Amino acid sequence: GQPMKAGVAVADIFTGIYSVSAIQAALIHAIRTGEGQHIDMALLDVQSAVLANQNMNYLISGKAPVRLGNAHPNISPYEVVPTADGFLILAVGNDGQFRRLCNILGIGAIADDERFTTNKARVAHKQDVRQIVSTETLKWQKRDLLTACEKNAVPAGPINSIEEMFADPQVKARGLRVDLEAQDGTVIPGVRTPIIMSQTPLHYERPSPKLGEHQAQVLTELENIERTTTP
Repeated sequence: GQPMKAGVAVADIFTGIYSVSAIQAALIHAIRTGEGQHIDMALLDVQSAVLANQNMNYLISGKAPVRLGNAHPNISPYEVVPTADGFLILAVGNDGQFRRLCNILGIGAIADDERFTTNKARVAHKQDVRQIVSTETLKWQKRDLLTACEKNAVPAGPINSIEEMFADPQVKARGLRVDLEAQDGTVIPGVRTPIIMSQTPLHYERPSPKLGEHQAQVLTELENIERTTTP
């Protein structure tokens, strides 16, 4: 099918994050030398640079990467797999983790198959790896398989809907959702910034304004400005 866009404004968000790093570096330079500088940030530059390992795969091999769905181009199995009641992602980064995954799934002998003994071999036979592993993961409930992976040090994580994300115990414990009271007493939900600082914690005192909430205040301020500037 046609190329697909990401679900959020990836280039915009990454450019903002890179800009903060650039500003911090420029501030250090200014503190040391007293000299300021102009910072040039471009969305095109950032969205090209963040292709990271995909860029390096191309520069080393001369071959442009192709679509792999949710699979990793250099590691296998490192992809989304189905379970009986949903999906999870496996991030099996080395041979020991793969062997432990095979033992969890009851297919321990597969780890000794020459097609799968090393990551290089598994990447070369990733379609076979996907079919064998997915056949077995389908027999599991998502939560049970995640628990087994956690107990056996096999990196894995759930594929959550946003509803499931906000219901996740860790997300709740981290306080990512904030419910702030508006001027009229209603509660407006939001999401805190992912930054937590020990000495200068951020304060969340006001929610985003409702439509037209500050209209009267703005009009009054504009009238005051007009009075003071009109000859």
